[in-house]
Amino acid sequence: MGLTAKIRTRDGWAVSHAVVTVTDMTGTQVLRAEADAEGAVRDTTELAPGAYTVIVTAVGYAPAASSAIVTASGRAEVGTVTLARQGGTELPPPGPWTVDPAHSSVAAVAQHLGISSVRGRFTEFGGTIEIAPDDVTKSRVEAVIRAASIDTGNGMRDTHLRSADFLDVENHPEITYRSTGLTQAGPDRWTVHGELSLHGVVRPVDLDLAYLGTGADPWGGTRAAFRATTELHREDFAMNYNQVLQAGIAAIGTTLKVELDIQAVQGDSLPQA
Repeated sequence: MGLTAKIRTRDGWAVSHAVVTVTDMTGTQVLRAEADAEGAVRDTTELAPGAYTVIVTAVGYAPAASSAIVTASGRAEVGTVTLARQGGTELPPPGPWTVDPAHSSVAAVAQHLGISSVRGRFTEFGGTIEIAPDDVTKSRVEAVIRAASIDTGNGMRDTHLRSADFLDVENHPEITYRSTGLTQAGPDRWTVHGELSLHGVVRPVDLDLAYLGTGADPWGGTRAAFRATTELHREDFAMNYNQVLQAGIAAIGTTLKVELDIQAVQGDSLPQA
């Protein structure tokens, strides 16, 4: 006898803080139960045979209601209830997440000679994400990139980029980003507002963020995937070096497109290798 249910996100992950309320046809509450750490609800309260309304709520999610019929056995099997993020917006389950550099990339694209693009990436970086449980817009992101880890596939060019003409890695070894806010831009799209510290200059920079979903990994953990883009202007960060060719074409474009492909592991640390 009693009630059983499983509460999940659209990605199939447990909503451990969900509350299930059961009312009879008069609207009277007859049962209230909380989901366990696995998102499961098991309550042994005896229910009289008849029709009931089951309402599932969780902070940050839209409520879900369904009907349930209790048979003579006194048992109500609700099955799996899927909760959607409040307002249709989606982000991973609340709590800390740690960026996995081995399965992430921080890349940048610059124009070269006005006709082609030069791609580069930073190979050493780390970051943390904190998904707020009550108000998802208060979630936070912090990242640190080692400036000297720039790699464009050309040793001479990389040495120049590390010099005082560009990143000046001796005086500014780290590039940091700290979010200041988060606003919804669509069902699975967000704008991250934050401050970028680059080349000793701090500027507000917004990231266009897409949440790609959550899933299990082969090591027993849970991973979330994101893609984010933004555009930077070198002069905003006091990197004004350029070489103008005879035709009047700048050798290097002043706009830098940044592309982030991020995998984050649930928890406040990476799994041990």
